[in-house]
Amino acid sequence: MFLAYLTGFTAAASGALATILYAGVNESGGEFSVSGVKGQGLPGRFGVDYEFINKSTIDIFVDQEKINFFRVTFLMERMTPVATGLGGPFNETYFGLYADAIDYITNTKAAYALIDPHNYMRFNDPSSQPNSGSVIGNTSDPTAATTEEFGLFWQELASRFVHNEKVIFGINNEPHDMDTALVLANNQAAINGIRASGAKQLILAPGNGFTGGHSWTETTGTAGDAPSSDFLGRIYDPLYNTAIDVHETLDFDFSGSHNVCSQDGPSNLVGFTNFLKQHKLKAVLSEFGAGANANCFSFVDELLSYVTENDEYIGWSAWAAGPIWGTSDSCCGPDTGNLEPGMLTSNGTAGAFDTVWKESIHPHIPKNLKRSGISSLS
Repeated sequence: MFLAYLTGFTAAASGALATILYAGVNESGGEFSVSGVKGQGLPGRFGVDYEFINKSTIDIFVDQEKINFFRVTFLMERMTPVATGLGGPFNETYFGLYADAIDYITNTKAAYALIDPHNYMRFNDPSSQPNSGSVIGNTSDPTAATTEEFGLFWQELASRFVHNEKVIFGINNEPHDMDTALVLANNQAAINGIRASGAKQLILAPGNGFTGGHSWTETTGTAGDAPSSDFLGRIYDPLYNTAIDVHETLDFDFSGSHNVCSQDGPSNLVGFTNFLKQHKLKAVLSEFGAGANANCFSFVDELLSYVTENDEYIGWSAWAAGPIWGTSDSCCGPDTGNLEPGMLTSNGTAGAFDTVWKESIHPHIPKNLKRSGISSLS
């Protein structure tokens, strides 16, 4: 039975067009201002502690840069308060503000929006992300949200966007240091919940090890968790509209915190790409970044050339723009800044939009991006 439906899934997935359908940027800010003590910044103040997008920024990216894809972060503890649990009622104020951002991207600007719970597959304490909070589905932790609750959360969230064909559902940001079988179980619960809502849009499923492409076929984490490649080929979507969500940074330790690039993206993605080929799956590179220097520009150029040349990849989004970064670095060491148009670095020099984006990312924006129709593999 399993082999039969997996064969059906892979056969359908293999029919996707060999082209980049989605190209864009991360919009980070909905998860801000919770670092410190447990409970800090919850639920938070809109425009002070968190914010999702600058609509004028979206205008620039769509109208001038001609991208069609935004990954918009939020925090699950703000969407569903800890006091009532992950499967409980939504914070309608927070959801309404988030939905307004998604509606502007998808309805006003006719672009695609990736819904991104930025939680590392953890819930109940984001104060020291990425490590704080209980791993979802960890049955040995009595405070952990269950896999079933995670599925109910996704069923409710997807039901609210069921008629918005330009939404894409990203199951969770960067699971890590957990049983890889549990990553698969949580992914499957989310897929089941999304489809139970009636939503038919594209889903992106992450792997373990911060969903890093370079480590997809390797053990990860302090406990030596099984490779993502051992489990993620087993995901099942009855609509055959799920892809893999992968991240890749280019500094020596893959942290995205240094401004020297030394990790060769194409070489490091070979094992992951072979996994995709083996299972007839597609992927979206939903996070990558680099420092503002010629060294890193060449590494980004090689990375984006690689994903463009390999049929298994259908999209990418750079890390990160956002409305409340200010002069802070969203990626890749000091003096890089962030991708928010018009922002400077902390030392007053041009920000990453005018350096990293213009020099190494903009030249790779395809002219034939997907502009209409339900989010899909093709």
